[in-house]
Amino acid sequence: MTQYPDSAAANLNDGFVVAINIVAKEGEADAVADILERLIAPTMAEEGVKFFMPYRSPTDPNAFFVYELYRDAAGWDAHNGSPHFQSAIEELLPKVEVRERVPFVPYVD
Repeated sequence: MTQYPDSAAANLNDGFVVAINIVAKEGEADAVADILERLIAPTMAEEGVKFFMPYRSPTDPNAFFVYELYRDAAGWDAHNGSPHFQSAIEELLPKVEVRERVPFVPYVD
């Protein structure tokens, strides 16, 4: 694995990453932003979560990106089964046109 001299960067390159692209339905972007914001605290409190950061596009207010970093795939599985995630997804899905989740592991050279 590529070594990073900065310990913060090294920590972000160690684990199981999930990249999520979300496109809100017209008129639902602020509701989607609120749902994602409410997920931050409970998700960051999960044992298997290292980092959870939602972003909103400055050029398309309906477009969101979420960077999630878990200790391992089991951490992601636990997150997907958590009550706060299940509740948020139930509220989120009717408000989005696109939700694409792609898992990644660190690049090994």
